[in-house]
Amino acid sequence: MPSSTFWKSHFETNLAKQRIDWSLLPNITKAEIEAISYSLKVWQLGETSDGKTLTALCEKHALKTNDPDFLISMQLFIKEEQKHGANLGQYIDLIGLPRLRKNWGDTFFRFLRHLNNNLESFTIVVIVAEYAAQVFYQALHDATNCDLLKSICIDILKDEAHHIKFQNQRLLTFFKEKSVYAKAFAVTWYCLFFFGTIHAIWLDHNKALKAGGINKREFFRMMYQKFFKTISFLHKKEESFQTRLEVA
Repeated sequence: MPSSTFWKSHFETNLAKQRIDWSLLPNITKAEIEAISYSLKVWQLGETSDGKTLTALCEKHALKTNDPDFLISMQLFIKEEQKHGANLGQYIDLIGLPRLRKNWGDTFFRFLRHLNNNLESFTIVVIVAEYAAQVFYQALHDATNCDLLKSICIDILKDEAHHIKFQNQRLLTFFKEKSVYAKAFAVTWYCLFFFGTIHAIWLDHNKALKAGGINKREFFRMMYQKFFKTISFLHKKEESFQTRLEVA
């Protein structure tokens, strides 16, 4: 699997890329704004976390595993998320909307992140949020004819694809060290958290998702398909890891 050094290099390179043409003016109708404004502001707020709790957990993990590049990689990952928040915030300002300072969904996710005192739990929260982001930003891309907003969404979607690979790899490092019973418990917890979260996301953001052509059935189908790629990844990689041990 890619090393932390690989991910450090990836994030450094990716953060230097400028994919958004800010010379474009927002071309969005009042009806389109009305359909997406609430969710746009909520997701913008969610992308602005300072990452202090995650950084603290990663510092401990990097020391424990003697992997300083992992900490740097995670710090760069946080910067990439903050870049998304900055870009969305700039767009919100351009179309004349006030930014949100507080929202129940964002407060809940921040509470979950601060509640976690181990990196594994934090990682599964991030993975589910990243999958939801993929679906949401695709819907946001399709909900309007605004080229500037579409370019912002494409930039985020390109980043998110790598974020999920990065986080799945980290989750695997915890999963493969567990006993059979601990693995069963972990998968159960992952799935319960996922199930509850996707219902909350649909309830809060169905208006914008529908504006982007994603109904409830399609949202759940897409989310299940994405999430079970993580579960499949954990088991397939674990089987491969066990096979290498037996051969050795």
